[in-house]
Parts: sequence; C-alpha cells; structure tokens
Amino acid sequence: MLDQIDAKILAAIQDNAMLTAQELGERINLSASQAARRRARLESEGYVTGHSARLDPARIGLTVQAFVQVQMSTHTPERAKGFERLLQAQPEVISVWTLTGEADYLLHVWCADLAALNQLIHDRLLPDPAVARVQSQIVMNQLKSFTGLPV
Repeated sequence: MLDQIDAKILAAIQDNAMLTAQELGERINLSASQAARRRARLESEGYVTGHSARLDPARIGLTVQAFVQVQMSTHTPERAKGFERLLQAQPEVISVWTLTGEADYLLHVWCADLAALNQLIHDRLLPDPAVARVQSQIVMNQLKSFTGLPV
C-alpha cells in the first residue's frame, strides 16, 4: 500500500526521473538515503516500470501527430495477433489501445509529414487482410501533453 511519502516520490520521479537521491530527499523532506531506499522499493515492487526521456518531436523531424482508428473485418485470434505484430513493427505507432464501439483499435502515431502518414495507412495498415476500415484524425494543436498519472 502506498503512503503519502510514496505518492510524493512517485509524483516527483514522474516529473523528473533523473532526480538524484539528494534532490529527491530535499523535495519530499527525507534524507537522501531514505529517499533512495524508498525509491528502490517502489521500483522493485513494480510501481515504476521504467524510465524514459521526453523528446521534442519537431527537433527530431516529426511534424504530424495523428490518431488512427482501425475497424477489423474479422475478429479471429490469428488475424488479431497478426495485426498486432504488424503494429509492433511500425515505429511511427507509439501507442495502441483496443476499444469498445465501432473502432477496434486506436493508434497514436507520429510521422515526419503527411506523405509518411499516408504511406503508413495505405501501404502498411489497409493491405492487412484483417483490416476493414481506417479513419485518421490529424492533431492540429496539442493543448496538454502527458504529464504523468495522478498519484
């Protein structure tokens, strides 16, 4: 069970995973060694599943962000697994969710430009035999980016 200090640690490292034990301890009013021990425990117990850096998409040449809804023509386990393997192989697809409703999958994608998005949809997704329909929404402006989970 998480206590308030654990929640503060998780919030702090979600904001900046590079915090040293000293910096983390200062933020939450613990000694560096106590902060380090608690952080290590949270990591070993699976509350923290990894560390990553947030990159600036424009700086690395990605200018088009889109959400792509995919409706399947068939729902056999073999076809679904094949489609999911296809998605895993697409570097532009950064997140995938299965959904209730009309669309079966929602893909979050980042592409270099509209031509790259078009190629992803028409040359790689639509030819898959399990895909019936693809609908994309291009992001015009991102008002809030992922800032972490509420702890």
